[in-house]
Amino acid sequence: MLKTENCTVLINGKARGWTPGFTVGDALGALINDSAAIVVEVNGVILPREDLTLVPLAAGDVVEIVHFVGGG
Repeated sequence: MLKTENCTVLINGKARGWTPGFTVGDALGALINDSAAIVVEVNGVILPREDLTLVPLAAGDVVEIVHFVGGG
C-alpha cells in the first residue's frame, strides 16, 4: 500500500515535502527544466546520471543539485 503522507527532504538548503517513493529523478523533473548540465548529490554521495530515476527520496535526505554554467 502506497503511503500518502509527505516526507521532508532538504534540497539545496530548503526543506521540501515529497510523497514517499518519489525518486531523485521525480524531484528533478518537478524542480528543473533542463537537467542536462547538473550533478546531484544525495547525503554526500554523487549519483551517476543513470541512477537518478532509481534512488528514492527518504525523510531527512539532503540533496544538492549543482548546475554547470558556461562563461567566458
